[in-house]
Amino acid sequence: MVQYKVTVFTGDRLNSTTLNNVSKFKVSCSTSLGNLVLIELDKQSLPLFPEDTWFCAKVEVKSPEGDIYSFPIYRWIADSKVHRFRDGKALRVFEDNHHLGRYSRQQEIQQREEDYRTMKGNIFLCDYKHLEGVKTNTINGKKQYLMAPLVLLHKAPDDKLMPIAIQLKQTPSDDNPIFLPTDSEYDWLIAKTFVRSADFNEHQLNAHLLRTHLLAEVFAVSLLRNVPMVHPLYKLLKLHTRYTLQINFLARRLLISDTGAFTQFAGSGGEGMFTILQRSVCSLTYSSLCMPDDIAERGLEDVPNFFYRDDGLKVWDIIHRFVQGMLGYYYKSDREVQEDSELQKWILDIFEHGFLSQAETGIPQRFTCVTALAKFVTMVIFTCSAQHAAVNSGQYDYGGWMPNTPISLQLPPPTTKGTTSEATMLATFPDVNVTAQGMATMWLLSKQSSDFVPLGQYPEDHFTEEIPRKILKDFQMELEDLSLVIKARNKRLEVPYTYMDPAEVENSVAI
Repeated sequence: MVQYKVTVFTGDRLNSTTLNNVSKFKVSCSTSLGNLVLIELDKQSLPLFPEDTWFCAKVEVKSPEGDIYSFPIYRWIADSKVHRFRDGKALRVFEDNHHLGRYSRQQEIQQREEDYRTMKGNIFLCDYKHLEGVKTNTINGKKQYLMAPLVLLHKAPDDKLMPIAIQLKQTPSDDNPIFLPTDSEYDWLIAKTFVRSADFNEHQLNAHLLRTHLLAEVFAVSLLRNVPMVHPLYKLLKLHTRYTLQINFLARRLLISDTGAFTQFAGSGGEGMFTILQRSVCSLTYSSLCMPDDIAERGLEDVPNFFYRDDGLKVWDIIHRFVQGMLGYYYKSDREVQEDSELQKWILDIFEHGFLSQAETGIPQRFTCVTALAKFVTMVIFTCSAQHAAVNSGQYDYGGWMPNTPISLQLPPPTTKGTTSEATMLATFPDVNVTAQGMATMWLLSKQSSDFVPLGQYPEDHFTEEIPRKILKDFQMELEDLSLVIKARNKRLEVPYTYMDPAEVENSVAI
């Protein structure tokens, strides 16, 4: 007889323990089993007790030969069914040669498919065309106003970008004046106020909701539907999808539902919200999601004091090196990428359901080489972490002062100059209730969660091989170094830019 020593690790989350006896124990066999392919966990319900939930972190097995096998689990087990888990070594589908391994792989994906059946230069011109002709909201029986402002920006001698002309409707006409800094104080102020209100609505629906939350959901659901836990891509992306489905469920229920805060109180709420989202989807391209390409296409390489670009490009490069190292370890040739059917199903699902099979978006329909795969995975991680932090974390810092980002406006813009006064401004701003709702929502969205996990930290131990663990450690060190550089720079700034500091960036869209 030979013995296997088994150690079961329960997570340290609240209520993660179980009434079942799970700890260290020994399993006797008549002969050595050789290489261990998988284990089965069977949490039995106890008589007279209700079914309890258990968060199992991992299981370690020491063989008679002295080899230690680690089986990462990191999931809640709430039933009495048999659950199978693979050894921590990552395996692509074409190298999974054992029949039990292939069978468990197929069963896992079949169950996931059932669980996740559906998913859903010096002068710059700022054009809010997404907002043109949008039906505006009605709050407390009073129509709100949301204009599609056209803004001309100029780089001043002190390297600051300054607005030099604002036109609040797209079509020139006699009742659509061009506002200038030389106009009266309140004419110029109300023009800027309409721009800021429009920017708030466009930002929330396009830059924030669509381009981070909803995209992260597409990436996560496709991962769950098509990629098993033993696959290196699943191990690489799992913690970048943490809480994403849960937070999006809450957003649909509390923010954008018929009774949600955004629907009830934002100028573009209700019908206008979906119009803006539909138009925003039309401008959603692969290059616009890849920060180096996006900065170049928009001609923003030389804009001074642009810390989003400066910090973001450094974060992108660090993530890209990490992803290249990881994928380069598992994929030694382009052919291996092409032959990985699970990987190809992942990207095809994203193309079809996330980008509506629109080839003009530039989103790949399949991966043909390691280089293309590394760029796409870099984009996924960047979108789910740094990009979300950039568009989310500073909302209350800048929007907590209502006149800077009015959630809605109660009067239409002036059709002629010289008619705006302080009283007009006050009547245009949202009322106290709407203002309080907007501030509370922005505060909640900007608040760092109690179990915040910064970019590059992986509390779940999914990678067991030595080289991937070394690559991960190097990634973390690079992020720490960049964080120190950003903190040192911020000490010299009157208004520090902290949102792309890796220490302040969450690993996933979790809030």
